[in-house]
Amino acid sequence: MADSPEHAEIIAALQRCRVFEHLSAESLALLAPHARRVDFDRRQPIFAQGDECPGLYAVLRGVVRVFKVSADGKDHVLHFAEPGSTFAEVAAIAGFPLPAHAEALEDCQCLLLPAGPLRALLLQDHALCRELLVGLSRWVRQLVGHLEDIALRDAAGRLARYLVGQRPTAGNRLRLRMPKHELASHLNLTSETLSRTLRRFADAGLIAVDDESIELLRTDALQQVAQGLLPAEFAG
Repeated sequence: MADSPEHAEIIAALQRCRVFEHLSAESLALLAPHARRVDFDRRQPIFAQGDECPGLYAVLRGVVRVFKVSADGKDHVLHFAEPGSTFAEVAAIAGFPLPAHAEALEDCQCLLLPAGPLRALLLQDHALCRELLVGLSRWVRQLVGHLEDIALRDAAGRLARYLVGQRPTAGNRLRLRMPKHELASHLNLTSETLSRTLRRFADAGLIAVDDESIELLRTDALQQVAQGLLPAEFAG
């Protein structure tokens, strides 16, 4: 498999993931033979909280919702794993039960690096271990940023920071790949608060919204809102 087209495709897919972007060619070549593609249908559960972790998942296509369920049965979205993202990283490496649930929001394809071979490679190869640690540190930094949003930013600041942190398509347009109530849960907002804030942004000329996408009209002003510095047209 080492010289096959499939091997090259898997290495290219791993390189597109932020957790693996600092890995050397040698480290990627160690991981690739153990990775396999797994497909999930829309709304298919991938795993449940408390399950044994099958491995580290890298999203190639689609969106995965990673979430917790409260004692009263309410879901809270921890993050959305989109192409270029990974999930179940820490449980796979540390070998503890999965701390959350995961579900495919749409038809998805992922790469799965099984936990056993992954941990064995990390024990054997110190360079791989160091390189992966750098990628995981970036992931932790992103998580801390999300916690700061919830603790320190109001609804407008959270939404603005989310919008400017996404990767728009041509024309500065973001495709909404999840229902708005799921996005509200991720930002720790009610659906009503999210809708009001979107309308406020639109009325101020910062964005244009339709059912499937959001166009960023004033990225500079959104960045100001994300930093808590309201532009004049939004301060009313």
